[in-house]
Amino acid sequence: MKPVSLAYGKNGLKIMVPDRAVIIEPRHLPGLADERTAVQEALRKPLGTPPLKDMVTAKDTVAIVISDMTRPTPNDKLVPWLLDELAHVPKENFVIINGLGSHRANTEAELIQMLGQEVVDTVRIINHNAFDPEELVLVGKNSYGSDVYLNKVYVNSTFKIVTGFIEPHFFAGFSGGPKGINPGIAGITTIQGFHNAQMIGNPQSTWGVIEGNVVQDAATQNCLMAKPDFMLNVTLNGNKEITSAFAGDVITAHRAGCAFVKEHAMYPVDQPFDLVITTNSGYPLDQNLYQTVKGMSAAAQIVKQGGAILSCSECSDGVPDHGNFAKILKSKATPEELLAMINDPSYSVFDQWQVQVLAMILLKAECYLYSELDEQTVRDAKIIPVAKPCDAITTVLNNKPGASVAVLPLGPLTIPYVK
Repeated sequence: MKPVSLAYGKNGLKIMVPDRAVIIEPRHLPGLADERTAVQEALRKPLGTPPLKDMVTAKDTVAIVISDMTRPTPNDKLVPWLLDELAHVPKENFVIINGLGSHRANTEAELIQMLGQEVVDTVRIINHNAFDPEELVLVGKNSYGSDVYLNKVYVNSTFKIVTGFIEPHFFAGFSGGPKGINPGIAGITTIQGFHNAQMIGNPQSTWGVIEGNVVQDAATQNCLMAKPDFMLNVTLNGNKEITSAFAGDVITAHRAGCAFVKEHAMYPVDQPFDLVITTNSGYPLDQNLYQTVKGMSAAAQIVKQGGAILSCSECSDGVPDHGNFAKILKSKATPEELLAMINDPSYSVFDQWQVQVLAMILLKAECYLYSELDEQTVRDAKIIPVAKPCDAITTVLNNKPGASVAVLPLGPLTIPYVK
């Protein structure tokens, strides 16, 4: 047996795995020696737009869209650097919009953690509310027939900036770019439209795919109806350090960032494994079971049909309590019944997309979870709880002594695929 360190919560987790286990990680890139200078250079030499400073006047009302607490975007660095670059614009002309999608609002303490005390004290910040029609405005209809509602404050701002970070994404191909706007600041009916069962079930709606990916396409169409004037996205390594910055046009710069991530995060294997051990990249990505599905989905790419997945994800924020994820999971007895319900065109409930992905994983492999969740909560999600990671490993090895094993210590930061 050999030790492996997993990204788990804030402190990590060490487990023992068979010597033959294949460790699958993105090629490690060191953090930039001078992150601020690199981001500043990206803002001044952007892709597809003039330099940021030249685009914004002192009279503009500037909206900066950020990702919420469930993402490791270094907002505490990016936002102050953007404000410094636009120092000629009065602070009262700025609004920071927390792109929550359908997630819960972040508390003031969380906003301070995300942005720093000074930004919270000096700049107007609003938590996007996808459920309040008064806060939304209709900007168009996409080619899939969905009405597109976006945050009214954002739409009415004279200069729009979207921030974020780019990583592999389990149904949009990659995060960042247009996804900062949709689902970030979209209305709930719009979010449900681009997360519907047909979109999520499309074979091209998967890790690392941009061209032909209907989820990414819908997000892009929706975003362009009130196009950000400027994008700032970064890439991160396993230590959450910035490895590169991509700024400028929301499509051009994002595609460059996706190509960069794909080059470093794709990992080919010769054949699928009997057991895949995964994480959800540690805090803040592994705060709840809803997000944990991403790491399980990464493992599902290379697990054998009928194999096993062990996910080590802290879930310090529960399932979570808000949203419909837990309620939908408990509404049917089996993954087959869940999928039948979700695939019925008359069924439309927000969070169904995450249940759909989990149900498809459960039909492929036996799923174990090591977390802080109580046993019954895990069982209600159709997953097998374990008190120690070694319990699941021992069970699989006892059933199949020569079982092949793979480990994704950083979970969905890697896109493994069978050659």
